[in-house]
This record gives sequence, C-alpha cells and structure tokens, in this order.
Amino acid sequence: MADEEHFNLVRDISIVIPPNKEEDEVRINADSMAASFENMMSQKLTMSDKCCIFRIPYILQRHNEKAYIPNAFAIGPWHHNTEKLKPTEKIKLKYLRGLLSRSPCRETRLKEFINTIAGVEKEAREYYAGPIDVNVDKFVQILVLDGCFLIELFRKDDDEKLRDSDDPIFNMSCMLQYLYHDLILLENQIPWMVLERLFNMTTRPGSKPLVELALKFFSNIFSSTPPPSVQDHKGHKHMLDLLRAWLVLSSGKEEDVKPGWQSMPSATNLLDAGIKFSPGNSKSILDIKFTDGVLEIPPLLIQETTEVIIRNLISYEQCTPNCSARITSYAILLDNLINTTRDMDILSQNGIIDNWLNPEDATQFFNKLYHDAYVKRYYYLDLCAEVNKYCERRCPKWRAMFMRNYFGTPWAIASLSAASTLLILTIVQTVFSILK
Repeated sequence: MADEEHFNLVRDISIVIPPNKEEDEVRINADSMAASFENMMSQKLTMSDKCCIFRIPYILQRHNEKAYIPNAFAIGPWHHNTEKLKPTEKIKLKYLRGLLSRSPCRETRLKEFINTIAGVEKEAREYYAGPIDVNVDKFVQILVLDGCFLIELFRKDDDEKLRDSDDPIFNMSCMLQYLYHDLILLENQIPWMVLERLFNMTTRPGSKPLVELALKFFSNIFSSTPPPSVQDHKGHKHMLDLLRAWLVLSSGKEEDVKPGWQSMPSATNLLDAGIKFSPGNSKSILDIKFTDGVLEIPPLLIQETTEVIIRNLISYEQCTPNCSARITSYAILLDNLINTTRDMDILSQNGIIDNWLNPEDATQFFNKLYHDAYVKRYYYLDLCAEVNKYCERRCPKWRAMFMRNYFGTPWAIASLSAASTLLILTIVQTVFSILK
C-alpha cells in the first residue's frame, strides 16, 4: 500500500513539475535559413505583363465548381491530362487532318505549324499565371493541335461545305453544347497570338477574319438574336478576353467612373415607383440607360451556359491587373433588380429576360452570381443615383399605385367603369331634379 501511494505521489509530481526548458531548446542555423530565403527570392516573383490565363481562385470557385471545369474538351495545358477529356483528342486530330487536307503539301505545312509555334513557345508560357508541367515539345504539340482545332471549328461553323458527312461535332447536338461551355472557361484557354499565327498560315484571300468567325460561333451566347458585324479589334489575349472586349466596346465609350457604391431597388419596387421597363436595342447587354422614367435594359438570354460565361468573365476581371469591373458591375445590377420570381416575371414580361430555365433557378443564379467579387469602381453608380432620385418623387408612385389598383386586372377595370357610369348617372339625375 505504501509503495502504491509513493507511485501516485511521484506521478502527480511529474505532472505538475514543468519540463526542463534547456532540453526543449531548438538550435536554429540562421546562416542556412538566410541562404534559403535568398535562394527563394532570387526566383522570378513578378507577374509577366502578358499574363492573362489564370487558375480560378478557390474563393470564387467554391460557389459553383462545375462552372469552371471543362465537360469534354481540354484546350491548353492545364486540363490536358484529365482522363475524362482524352476521348475528344481524336476529334481534334480529325479536324487537324481536315485542315491539312486543303494544303498543297500536307507534311510541309504541318512542319511549318510546329516551327512557327515553337518560335513563340516561351512567349506563350508567359500568358499562363501558374506552372505548366509539360516540356517544350509537348507544350508546342498542345498549342498546335488545339489551335488548329479551334480554327477548323470556326470555319466549319461558318461554312457547311467544309463539314464531313461523319463530322462528330455538327452531327451530335450535345457536342456543340459541350463546346459552348468549354471554350469560355478561363482555365481552358490558349493565347490568341497562337490562333492568329496558325490562322494567317491557312487563310485564303477574301476569307472572313478570325475575330468575326469566332464571334459568329458564340453569336447566341447572350441573346437569341445574332450580333451585328464587328470590326477586327487588335490586342486580344484569348477567346474569353475577346468576348469581354466585344461586350465592353459595343457598350460605348469607357467613361470616367468615380469610386463609390449605390444599390438599385428591385424590379417590383421600381414598378411600384412608376418606372417602366423597355428592352434596349443596344449591341451590348452592358448598355443600360434610364431616361424619363424608362429603364432600358438590352435583352439577355438565360440558358445553361449563361452562368458559366458570366462567372468566368467575373473571375477574369478579378484576376487581371488594372482590368475594369464592367461585367462584375453588370452582375451586381442584375442582382439588385432580381430578388424574387416576381422580379424575374416582370423583366420577362417586358422582353428583357429570355429565360430558358426554371424561374426559381434563374432567380437563385442571379442572387449568387458576384459573391466574393470586389468592385472598386461601380460602373452603374450614376445610373442608380438617377433611378433612386426618380423613385423619391411622389407623383410617379401615386400614378403607378392608381394604375395597379384600378387598371391592373380586367375585373378592376370593369368595376371602375361601372362605378364611374353609376356616378355619372347619379349626377345627371341630380341635375335634372334641381332643374325641375
């Protein structure tokens, strides 16, 4: 018993007494650690001014991961080794063979492709904001194959005569749907200068420019009506940048925007305040105007790829240095306007939203579209200020309330007409009584 008490006492003491600090001291080799820091700092730590293809930050990706991952086609090096995307490599090779078949000398032309892209291989790597885990030969092979595939795709989309009878893309509707999704992903891009070089080597006199062919392929991505002809603007970085540039340039001049923020009431509240909605006829969905109580909003097509393109455009704006937040501002404005299915119905009835989805799904999509995105300059600041100022006026509110309460339904109109007729008859009868 005494031995047991002694053991417990020793155990308790060992728990209470702190360990020897000298034994826990860790010796740090400052010279070795400093040398390690110097080695790490000697690496290239600045981003290239050509950098424009980014990995989606997790803070943006977490809201909808599927909106950033290709379904069937890997374009560029980052998704090249994805197992589920390898079957479509055969389609790319088939398109490359078709492109070469129209060349005078097939073998010579293919070598010209390879040598041309090999000459800009280092420059092409600078377009990617992240490591490319393939060697020079493999990287050039990816750029040549994917670039020729896209060029042949755009040409076949424009000219049905170039399509083979067994073309797997234009004979299967699902393939086009996959491409509309995959080609607009930020991580799934190749440099535009690669496409231009390959296109110029295969173009013929009088053929349409690459920009026109590419935009024609995506003509129905924002609207059910195709866009007007466009000019070949220079300085595009990749396909997603081209689509964004087309929207921004088509919306008018880039006006000076002061830093600030102001929200806009929902469509239901605007309607109650006497504001009318009109589908604008602008070339760009970004060109929203407010004049004399009428809010003009260009029509927007809501389909499966709408969320994908807008999310990737927002991610591109958020990651690119000195890039204006035009698309992000547009997403914020739509989120202000659409809070409920009633708001969605109002915009749909006025020809502004062409919704191909479930109304509830489309409403939720707008409410989550720009989460965790930052806007320093809100491009609809003045527009919101004008709308809010108009909403504060009493006359439009009273007029809207009168029209809604007494002319909102056929029964209300009939009741008001009957009451007015009865009142007029009563007045006439009273007048005749007085005259008698």
